[in-house]
Amino acid sequence: MLSSSSFLLFILIISANPCVRAYNEGGNGIAEEFEDVKRSDFPAGFLFGVSTSSYQIEGAILEDGKSLSDWDVFVRKIGNIKNGDTGDTATDHYHRYMEDIEIIHSLGVDAYRFSISWPRILPNGKSGGVNAAGIMFYNSIIDNLLLRGIQPFVTIYHWDMPQVLSDKYGGWLNPLIQDDFLHFAETCFKNFGDRVRYWVTINEPNTVAECAYEWGKHPPGHCSPPLGNCSAGNSDTEPLIAVHNMLLAHAKASKLYREQFLPKQEGVIGMVLHSFMFEPLTDDEHNKEAADRALAFNLAWALDPLVFGDYPPEMRRYHGNELPKFTSEERLLIRDSIDFIGLNHYSTLYAKDCIHSSCSCSGSACLPGGDRAILGFVSTSAENGGVLIGEPTGMPRFSVVPRGMEEIVDYTVNRYDNKPIFITENGYSSPLQQDQLDDLQRDVKRIEFHQAYLSSLARAMRNGADVRGYFVWTLMDNFEWSFGYDVKFGLYSVDRATLNRNPRSSAKWYRNFLRNISSNGMKPRTAFSLWNKVGRAEEE
Repeated sequence: MLSSSSFLLFILIISANPCVRAYNEGGNGIAEEFEDVKRSDFPAGFLFGVSTSSYQIEGAILEDGKSLSDWDVFVRKIGNIKNGDTGDTATDHYHRYMEDIEIIHSLGVDAYRFSISWPRILPNGKSGGVNAAGIMFYNSIIDNLLLRGIQPFVTIYHWDMPQVLSDKYGGWLNPLIQDDFLHFAETCFKNFGDRVRYWVTINEPNTVAECAYEWGKHPPGHCSPPLGNCSAGNSDTEPLIAVHNMLLAHAKASKLYREQFLPKQEGVIGMVLHSFMFEPLTDDEHNKEAADRALAFNLAWALDPLVFGDYPPEMRRYHGNELPKFTSEERLLIRDSIDFIGLNHYSTLYAKDCIHSSCSCSGSACLPGGDRAILGFVSTSAENGGVLIGEPTGMPRFSVVPRGMEEIVDYTVNRYDNKPIFITENGYSSPLQQDQLDDLQRDVKRIEFHQAYLSSLARAMRNGADVRGYFVWTLMDNFEWSFGYDVKFGLYSVDRATLNRNPRSSAKWYRNFLRNISSNGMKPRTAFSLWNKVGRAEEE
């Protein structure tokens, strides 16, 4: 832990110019200027928080009635996860959650976004009973957060489903999953909804489709050439089916919540999507169209149905009959089924048109398949002519491009009539080659990242974007899916031998940032309690 004097010196070093600094480490010749950002630059009621997910932190793989999840099974197949890592123990949050809640409280955040483990609550899906131990675990988390003035921001499904549902009927590829998810959501509303005001039904259905059914990197590990060589799957059609079932599962849960729980619980319900921002590789009109098309095939893929009741016209144009159709009843069900949009945003990519020109891909900066409809006939890359779009991080293709935050928010505002937005994930993982640097040196980049992205977000809000919260990914280093424990996003490091949590300098920076009370009379840390008719929040 840094001494107070060391930390003050550190802050002075990274704040040499108190007005404007530049993020120009990317090698692309673009120096992105960003103003120093303060807590008081955001309005009263704006939620600042941290995010986690159940499988990435909980561990306790089969304790207290929990069944195997699809991830518990997937990680055991050789070659699926870097270093053969698993989430069997993860960060042992299941046994250390009170310690973690104290850490969250020490940061001074307004809200904590976490997810409910489906196999911990319903080990056998809707065909079995509710696991009382699982209910007690999450009740204790929620109650202890509220005792400390922290709002629970709950994700129902963050990628871990009971393996029995995958075995029984194929998980998200079968319409039967919709009613199983509905039962899971109803169980959560009944047991936790009296204290939870913010609900996310599904985290990143577009990423689930891409990683699980295009590339085969997540369970059930389905794919087909040229996107991958899996033992089963069809990369051109299965992602479309999986998202279709996720959207209808969400819509059913949203309808149930609004009809049976909203009158007493007075919460809001939304969905979280991941999206890069996309910029044309060149000023060529075809590449500009490709960048727009990439956004439609990523973000609008799910958001258009949730807001307007059908898939984006761009997808209808290029997918034809392969894209599932909503019945007239389903369109009514799914249209306007969210109160807010959750955006997970980390980076920006270049987009190249593959309709009017050939696309080839080599190296780790781009992915194959840009000449296929499932990717919108767009090739995306983190580099142009061998030059990265921004400074690299510990995640492939996740370069530091702060302007993308303002741009993705502006796109969402314009396409969806300024529907309320929460930035539900944004974070930085240090490059692996920096592991030999001491924590102070390494964490400078994480702090600069959050300052730059928050500055970009503040610009979007000054221009009228209705953004209501920002959540850092993540509280502590955890199991980062196929990357295992090598990729580290945490404000807190976790010693893999002892599992002790240690604050990085970015944790201290975030704490100090949140203590910066406004000098213009705004009240800090006022949570949104109600959604009024014009879509703005009333203050408590």
